[in-house]
Amino acid sequence: MPSIPTLRVLALLLVLAALPVAAHAQQVPGFKLSRQLKIEIDGSKFRFLGEVEMTDDAGKQKFFADQVDYDTETRLMVATGNVVYTSPQTRIAAERLEFNLDTKVGTFHNATGSTYLGDKVDKSFFGTQEPDALFYGEVIEKVGPKRYKITRGGFTSCVQPTPRWELVSSTSLVELDEYAIMKNTVLKVKGVPMFYLPVMYYPIQGDDRATGFLLPTYGSSVIRGPSVSNAFFWAINRSQDATVYHDWFAKRGQGVGGEYRYVAGRGSQGNVTTYYLKEKEATYTSSLGSVTTPAATNYEIRANVAQVLPLGLRARGNVDYFSSVVTRATFNQNPYDWSSRTRSVRGNISGNWGRQSVSATYDTTELFYSDTNSSLQGGTPRLSYSLAQSRIGKTPIYYSFNSEHVSIARIDKDGDRELDSSLNRFDVNPTIRVPFNKLPYLTFNSSISYHYTRYDKSYVPQANGRLGGIPEDAPLTRSYWDLRTDIVGPKFSRVWDTPNNGYGEKYKHTIEPTFTVQRLTAFDNYDRIPKLEGYDFTYGGTTRIAYGIVNRFTAKRRSGASTARTRDFLTVGLTQSYYSDPQASLYDFGAFPLNFFGRAPSNFSPINLGAAFAPSEKTSITTRLDWDDRAGEFQSIRINGTYALSQWLDVNGGWSQRKFSFDPTRPDNFFNASTSFRTRGNRLGGTYSFYYDIGRSVMLDQRIVGYYNAQCCGIVVEYQQYNFPQFSTFSVPQDRRFNIGFTLAGLGTFSNFLGAFGGNTGTSGSFGNRSF
Repeated sequence: MPSIPTLRVLALLLVLAALPVAAHAQQVPGFKLSRQLKIEIDGSKFRFLGEVEMTDDAGKQKFFADQVDYDTETRLMVATGNVVYTSPQTRIAAERLEFNLDTKVGTFHNATGSTYLGDKVDKSFFGTQEPDALFYGEVIEKVGPKRYKITRGGFTSCVQPTPRWELVSSTSLVELDEYAIMKNTVLKVKGVPMFYLPVMYYPIQGDDRATGFLLPTYGSSVIRGPSVSNAFFWAINRSQDATVYHDWFAKRGQGVGGEYRYVAGRGSQGNVTTYYLKEKEATYTSSLGSVTTPAATNYEIRANVAQVLPLGLRARGNVDYFSSVVTRATFNQNPYDWSSRTRSVRGNISGNWGRQSVSATYDTTELFYSDTNSSLQGGTPRLSYSLAQSRIGKTPIYYSFNSEHVSIARIDKDGDRELDSSLNRFDVNPTIRVPFNKLPYLTFNSSISYHYTRYDKSYVPQANGRLGGIPEDAPLTRSYWDLRTDIVGPKFSRVWDTPNNGYGEKYKHTIEPTFTVQRLTAFDNYDRIPKLEGYDFTYGGTTRIAYGIVNRFTAKRRSGASTARTRDFLTVGLTQSYYSDPQASLYDFGAFPLNFFGRAPSNFSPINLGAAFAPSEKTSITTRLDWDDRAGEFQSIRINGTYALSQWLDVNGGWSQRKFSFDPTRPDNFFNASTSFRTRGNRLGGTYSFYYDIGRSVMLDQRIVGYYNAQCCGIVVEYQQYNFPQFSTFSVPQDRRFNIGFTLAGLGTFSNFLGAFGGNTGTSGSFGNRSF
């Protein structure tokens, strides 16, 4: 079937066909009859013979025929013999053309042609050739101003004598710039029929976002068995679209889903995705023995929306909810999704009027420790009012105010047992701040805050002194002062000129000390305070002194550098905190982000070393080390790095290790890496990635994805090996997954809802293009 440019060319060709005689042709603005060898006249009938040629004034569009007959009474023009139309992007040839100048309808017989697909298609499918499409039809009729009827025609983007693929149909009704309805459509591969549709709707909108079926993907895995994934994309209009998914799993049943995306205006957009999975009973045999999984029905909902409202309000919503954590980890192939053990629902409405702002939020997050053990926490709702800092007259003093009322939800589940520790909390927090920043090398920022908090419930302390307790309906108040001073500097710097250095012409080294003194006044009944959120853990009656130093190395790049002229290519920071009361060290989340419960009290926090090395935008290494001087070992280590070589190679990886005080002999220890490559022109590419648990000596996940784009078609394959978490209800300890998909130039493919091909196929097309 002709593409959009092809159909427009056919329309223009029929207009050109209305130039049959020299007298009439000269009267048509922009075109002229430039050549003919012989003219025969019989009353009202004119016949032009021998290499008839019509050309526009610019000489870019031409029409040729061996013979042109024209009747001035019937206004019928007939062109025969080597009928050809050419333009910079299109060539059309036909045996015969009939056209009526009054009705503006006509017919091409045995027409063939080629047209340029444009710059929006992936040119990697065409190698060194231009991205052209070939089309043909035994009869092409113009039956209306923008309507055509094509009988026994076909379309392909392959130029081989036997095309690798083509779409053929018995009849096509085409409305220019809108749609085509094809009947008895067959997809042929190397001349062999592969797929049949009795009726097919093919969109031909000029905006390159087209409604239609996306090419299916095929797969196989231990858990799911053979599988087929299909999708239909609906381009509703320029600002909204929808995709419907269907997955068939031979062993486990079927899944259907949908995704809706929209852009309603600046700051108003969203996407909503749902998936419904109907699982059937299946039996597996592995090293664990024979396991039968029961039939089940599960679902997932994901949404992210933002909407600008009247009166200066703005609404936001985010949902990531699933009915079964085991099903999510079993079926999803995307590493983020199968490793995620939290489901959340969040909605917010906020507004700002000058310095005042209000916010209303409903949010819950549930963390699963196993399929039957979880902890839910959130604000249902959370209401806040804030007054941004303002200067008091002409003094260097600023004041601000914050308040919040929250119904904190906390529900812990363990099998059939459930503990509800939910309560209400109200807090007000006025603050006065005095900054001093008149010196460029030294700044002071001092503040004093008052915190008043009221809980409608309190805890009966545990006898063993552990955190938490039994909730009781006894209100509790807490109030304290927070006095704080932050000092940055004095800064020291030195500059070097390096005229012979290839990286930069100047270097600058800056030493920046930091110093913080904070005093929290004492308050009573700390053991009875419900500790559900970070703010509740505040420990009073203590002084904290934080000190650190930052070394920053800056280079002024030479002219012509691919990155910014001035770049901080190396930053190294060292920090530690001191506590007058060792007990306060147990509740400092900033100094102990990974390990505080169960740790012995100390006057000092671990020593934190953070470093970032980024000589270019494509190369970077970051690390954070937490050294516990009391234990004489690293408490946590995190290292991440990325490297890109031109446009064809990307490498990134990371290593992390953290030790827990309650079980220091079993630290978390993981290593992950990913490498992607692509050849020039994106003809060949692939990705290899893995997640390895060093502590358990287990390869959690490894994935290989490769694609190859030959002329007019492409293929993408994936192999994944995944070891399931240690949940008791997984049917097998390991799943091996294989997926394969095909792409035809001009026709798109997709990644299914469950993350086949890592959510990226490496190929694209205009049919089913989902980009806004």
